Amino acid sequence: MKPVAHSLFITGTDTGVGKTVATLLLARQLIARGLRVAALKPIASGARMIDGQWRNKDALQLQQVSNVELSYAQVNPYCFELAVAPQIAAAQQQRVIDLDVIAHAVARVQADVVLVEGIGGWQVPLNEQATLADLAVLLQLPVVLVVGLRVGCLNHAILTAQNIRAAGCHLQAWIANQIDPDFVLVEAHLATLQKHLAAPLLGVIPHNPHPELSESTLALDAVLRCDE
Repeated sequence: MKPVAHSLFITGTDTGVGKTVATLLLARQLIARGLRVAALKPIASGARMIDGQWRNKDALQLQQVSNVELSYAQVNPYCFELAVAPQIAAAQQQRVIDLDVIAHAVARVQADVVLVEGIGGWQVPLNEQATLADLAVLLQLPVVLVVGLRVGCLNHAILTAQNIRAAGCHLQAWIANQIDPDFVLVEAHLATLQKHLAAPLLGVIPHNPHPELSESTLALDAVLRCDE
């Protein structure tokens, strides 16, 4: 499947590291540059019933931030009630996540930039055969890695970056997110990550009690070169 120009796959070192925060931030700053941006979260677990349909908070935020009109189903084709691993959440609703359905949904979006946010970490299972890594490979999109700055982040980030490259994907850049306000020696950790990840750091998102409102500045030029 042909990659969409300037599109990105946003993954994280784990669940809860701020993938949606980073995706919202990327979308807002790309829109500010005059680009038509669509932000998608193809798989979401953890939802509430709204007007008879399951809706995920993160997916709703991505739908709202996009300046390309998208239905909720386009933003989030697979939405599950329970906030657990996607394969398990899908099984509870007697559903199976089909990667081809997601790939075709992404390919149909017309925008200058399509941001595709993953779920959980890089190797989280999506069904009996495939993990999130397989979805990224299928979509053929450059990857932006969100690193949650907390104890253990060096190991998690380095292992994830190695796995991204081992899968044949291009690690375009990474974003650091200060999810732990008490995390110490941040600059030393950032320097170590820059050495080992061997990809541009787009920026550091400071700790914020309302992270979805973050206006941190990201180095967008590093991601806008993703189709070269």
